[in-house]
Amino acid sequence: MVTTKLTALPRVENIILLMRGERVILDADLADLYGVSTGVLNQAVKRNKKRFPEDFLFQLTENEKTEVITICDNLNKLKYYRGLPYAFTEHGAVMAASVLNSNRAIEISVFVVRAFVKLRETLTSHKQIAHKLSLLENKVAKHDTQIISLLNAIRQLMNPPHSEKKKIGFCR
Repeated sequence: MVTTKLTALPRVENIILLMRGERVILDADLADLYGVSTGVLNQAVKRNKKRFPEDFLFQLTENEKTEVITICDNLNKLKYYRGLPYAFTEHGAVMAASVLNSNRAIEISVFVVRAFVKLRETLTSHKQIAHKLSLLENKVAKHDTQIISLLNAIRQLMNPPHSEKKKIGFCR
C-alpha cells in the first residue's frame, strides 16, 4: 500500500495541465486515476451538475483539444474521442471523487490535492527566486556604475594632469 502512495503522486503531477490560466486534469486522465471509464466519470458529473460550477469544471473547445493533442504525447488517445473533453480544476477533481463515491476515488483524490499543492508551492518558490534575482541584478547594476566611477577616479589620480612647467634657468 505504501508503494502505491509513493508512485501515485509523481504520476498525478505529470498529468496536470495549464489551461485558461487554471491548472487542470482532463477527464480521461482523472477517470484513469480513479479507476473508472471516462464515460462513467462524465455521467456522474452530469448527474451532479450543481456540484460543478465553472471554476471546478469546464469543457475544452475544439481548438484547445487539438492543441492538447499536439503538445501532450500521452493524450494522443483524445484524437479518437468524438466529444470535447472536460477539464477539472483542483476543486473539481476532489468533487468528482465525492460523486464517484468509491474507495479508490477517495484515496486518489488525496494525491490529486497534494499534487496541486506541490505545484502551487513550486510556482510560488520560483516567483520568490525570480524576485530575489531581480533585486540582486538591480543591486549589481548599481555597483557596476559605482565601480566604473571609482576606477575612472583612480585612473585620473594615476595620471597627473599635464601642466606646462616653467623652465628655471637661462633661456637660450
